[in-house]
Amino acid sequence: MGVKTLFKLSLAFAAGLSGTSWAYPGMGKTLEDLSSLATRQTGSQPELLADLAALDDDALSPVGWTIKQILLANRTAVQPHDPNTVYSPPGPLGSRACRRDTCCLWKYVADEMAQDFLESSGECNDLARQAVRLGFHDAGSWSKSASSGGADGSIILAGEWRRNENRGLESIARQMQLWYDKWHPQGAGMADLIQMASNVAAVSCPLGPRVRSFVGRPDSSRPEPANLLPGPNDDAASLVALFEDKTIVLRELIALIGAHTTSTQRFVDPAMAGAPQDTTPGVWDASWYNETLDETSPPQVFRFESDLALARYPGAQQFWKSFENPANEQFAWNNAYAGAYVRLSLLGVESLNDLEECTGVLPLPNNRVSSSR
Repeated sequence: MGVKTLFKLSLAFAAGLSGTSWAYPGMGKTLEDLSSLATRQTGSQPELLADLAALDDDALSPVGWTIKQILLANRTAVQPHDPNTVYSPPGPLGSRACRRDTCCLWKYVADEMAQDFLESSGECNDLARQAVRLGFHDAGSWSKSASSGGADGSIILAGEWRRNENRGLESIARQMQLWYDKWHPQGAGMADLIQMASNVAAVSCPLGPRVRSFVGRPDSSRPEPANLLPGPNDDAASLVALFEDKTIVLRELIALIGAHTTSTQRFVDPAMAGAPQDTTPGVWDASWYNETLDETSPPQVFRFESDLALARYPGAQQFWKSFENPANEQFAWNNAYAGAYVRLSLLGVESLNDLEECTGVLPLPNNRVSSSR
């Protein structure tokens, strides 16, 4: 399956959401509700990024059009859980056919990453958790007021991972450098490697989504401004303002912090080093939203003060509750997270219309949870 075929699948998927057999009951309503909430929160449509803010629709590439619809909350950012969407390389790595197809290299990259992100039980491991966080921290260095940074690979290339705000990323930083040394001669950039690893890690966790994945970001080895990332003890108003400066509004922020479902802390409270943020840190489940506010949760579950503050922030409850609802919590959260993460992963990238989509290289969702759980 080549790049043009993937583009056609992408467009067909986006245009035909209501008629797809893979969609869960109520998916269209969930997306409609999320889009409506976004409009009510901001009083206008969600903000477009980079060149997509200026280009007319008839000037958009198929990928540019897809990204625009995701940013406007008009289309889901979750790839169908369908074997027909899995990319098949046209030839071996290094072959002429493979070199002519951008996604071919990324299939080999994603397969290797997926193997490294799993425990024997089928749950995702600490390297996967760090990969998700690394993607956040590289892209999250961007803001409208700073006008620099973003998903550019500088967290590794410029050594930003050594900063205090990035503590806990040492293992994935070393692994990312190894992947870069191996795959960069084949054409893979650090910025794309980081964001691909984050998406592979998420879907490698049981119940995780296949987040639409794009490649073609330019790399940068210039250190970016510090103190543009959230802290575990920040107050809610500061966090909301910080993320609004990244074009990420409250509904998206509440969806993004759900990634703490696979998080473990080491430095906020050293006496509880290794403590998870919910009872299933190897599974990408929405139980984190309930357990964060549940005073009866086991004592080994560690809650960030910033998460508790956001849960109680005025206006946040409507979004928080939409991920607590047992009837659709996982589907609603995965869709909201994926849309928000696509936005985050593209911050600071100037030419979104020139990117290519390679979502098909991601593994299908992982259902291999140990029966002992």
